[in-house]
Amino acid sequence: MFKSEKGWKSRRPSSTSFWNFSGSSPMSPASSHNRVAAPAYRPLLNFLLRRKILIVIFIFILLLSLFTAVPFLPHFSFGSANYVIILAANEGGGVMQWKGAREWSVERSSIANKKQYAERHGYNLAIKDVSAKKRYAHEWRESWEKVDIIKETMRQFPNAEWFWWLDLHTYIMEPQISLDSHIFRNLYNETYRDASYFNPLSIPIEIPYVDYNQPIDLVISQDCGGFNLGSFFIRRSEWTEKLLDIWWDPVFYEQKHMDWEHKEQDALETLYRNQAWIRGRVGFIPLRKMNSFPPGACSDMADDSRLFYNEKERDFVVNMAGCEWGRDCWGEMEHYKALSKKLHQKKFWFF
Repeated sequence: MFKSEKGWKSRRPSSTSFWNFSGSSPMSPASSHNRVAAPAYRPLLNFLLRRKILIVIFIFILLLSLFTAVPFLPHFSFGSANYVIILAANEGGGVMQWKGAREWSVERSSIANKKQYAERHGYNLAIKDVSAKKRYAHEWRESWEKVDIIKETMRQFPNAEWFWWLDLHTYIMEPQISLDSHIFRNLYNETYRDASYFNPLSIPIEIPYVDYNQPIDLVISQDCGGFNLGSFFIRRSEWTEKLLDIWWDPVFYEQKHMDWEHKEQDALETLYRNQAWIRGRVGFIPLRKMNSFPPGACSDMADDSRLFYNEKERDFVVNMAGCEWGRDCWGEMEHYKALSKKLHQKKFWFF
């Protein structure tokens, strides 16, 4: 008799056992072990894969931080504490005239600008109070404090070499540029050693015993009124100590201070004009290299392109010198702050 269809089907191998080539039954211990062991290494692979992705992301972010100006990322630099920025703040201190909202706004903008630049390049920043103080019965002494403040800052940062003095009414327009790349890496080609390039005061070009083979310890520029001390560099050295001592020597000052309209500027010009040992360590730099003027400054030379900020050529620093005398310091500061922001927003996002 034929076996029943039910009995026949009960003895047919299941599809699972038919394709089982391991030689064990579907429910054997070996088969059960294989099913458990197969995914055991997958968590490790997933972990390693995730780790590689995280490493790639980290390297990508690090490269952006080091070599780009991408917003919302911390930016690192291999800067040097060899430089100290000295920023004159609280100009006047409200003594000669009341400080209102606009004056405070100018001060905040200028300080923030210098802080961001110093942090970006690893420089030190010293913010110094230059409020007006009465030194003699007939005059207030404010700008003359530059010498005292430079000495104080050199003591405060004993390991720094170069000190960059900036007046409050200045704005760094190209913060991505370091001082090394802009000036000091090629200092002796960026400067000229006498006043022949630009000489508004008609200072004698040659005097006896000047040794121009000496290193440069003072980097200054000239505008239509002579030496510009709104933005200048001075290097720590024995020569500098001697200069600072004689620059504001009480006897020297008392004899001439009523004749010197521009105070410490006139004093330095007098020393340079007559002292060979001072000339040998001074380097002049074109004004627009670190001290560009806005329209309205130096009205006597309004057509001289060597003096005024050039947006196309992306000048490094704007110095709104004299804006408190008939111009709008707050308006100029806001204009150049907005312009700097716009100029850098034009760049491609990654650069």
